[in-house]
Amino acid sequence: MAGAGTPGREGTPMLTVVPDVAGALPAGEPSSLIDQIVRDGARQMLAAALQAEVAAYVDQFGGVRDEDGRRLVVRNGTAEPRTVMTSAGAVGVTAPRVNDRRTDPDTGQRMRFSSAILPPWARKTPQVSEVLPLLYLHGLSSGDFVPALGQFLGSSAGLSSSTVTKLTETWTAEAAAFMTRDLSAADYVYLWVDGIHLGIRLGEGKLCLLVMIGVRADGRKELVALADGYRESAESWADLLRDCARRGMRAPVLAIGDGALGFWSAVREVFPQARTQRCWFHKIANVLGALPKSAHPGAKKALAEIWNAEDKDHARAAVKAFAAAYGAKFPKAAAKITEDEEELLAFYDYPAEHWIHLRTTNPIVILSFHVSQGCDLWRPVVDSVADGTLAA
Repeated sequence: MAGAGTPGREGTPMLTVVPDVAGALPAGEPSSLIDQIVRDGARQMLAAALQAEVAAYVDQFGGVRDEDGRRLVVRNGTAEPRTVMTSAGAVGVTAPRVNDRRTDPDTGQRMRFSSAILPPWARKTPQVSEVLPLLYLHGLSSGDFVPALGQFLGSSAGLSSSTVTKLTETWTAEAAAFMTRDLSAADYVYLWVDGIHLGIRLGEGKLCLLVMIGVRADGRKELVALADGYRESAESWADLLRDCARRGMRAPVLAIGDGALGFWSAVREVFPQARTQRCWFHKIANVLGALPKSAHPGAKKALAEIWNAEDKDHARAAVKAFAAAYGAKFPKAAAKITEDEEELLAFYDYPAEHWIHLRTTNPIVILSFHVSQGCDLWRPVVDSVADGTLAA
């Protein structure tokens, strides 16, 4: 507390609760006192956890002694100080060491203590490592990581351009392994497909990410494939499906996607036995795009009578009612439903508890909306999902 007095009176010092930040921090430290408090707290907790871990390990083998009665597992000072990048910023660590003189009876090798909290040579936590590919995908070059994260985390330790370059090489190798893995054991019953336009690190505007998500017979949902391609290109989708088939993938029972995709001719070529379901999320957007905004509330209710009917017969009746109500004045909007009636109602042929999942590609389209940030036309449909009237 620097002083006290009547606040605001000339010549009287103001009441100071927090000391001057610049004077409270050592030279070269971050200018925010609260950041320093957080980092100091993280450092103290990490130090206490490491000490407790070593104490438990030493105590566990306290009764193990050599022929002279000396303990084989004892403390051995501390390691060289190092800085670890955490979500709280750069934290200085001095880890305790253990001298373990026991030997493995099977291999004859010396036993070694390895901290589960702070592995040897660790320079950053998994949370920091996970944010790096996101920044890379958002267009940050490897040379920009050091100044960008240095400002955010308070230090650039462990974040050199060479480190980021090595990480990108690792990500590339992991992606290649994923896209060449064996699919012969997969039993995908349902398959959602869509194309996501990213607009980042792509030289051509129409290039996008082709995404396939499958559901196994036991209900597990998993990513099947990711590949660069053209969303409306049948050849791009056919190449992806052929590659999956070469790796052992079998035809799904039902494939769900947007009607504008080139996927449909591709799936008929590669997996002709698969049935198809048009995504209602996309279809509602298309229908609303062919109607004036004044007609949207009524149209949405009429469309809900179709996709939320109690069975397929009632859905067909609702299709006829929609065509009668909008066909004369808005023929293009009505045609978007009547021309795709069979593909829009295919989900009714499967167990009723699956309908809510099969009538849309929401697992992919919501991701696509957030990535591309959509357009105003999509907002009424997104609102329908948000308020539960069109669930994923």
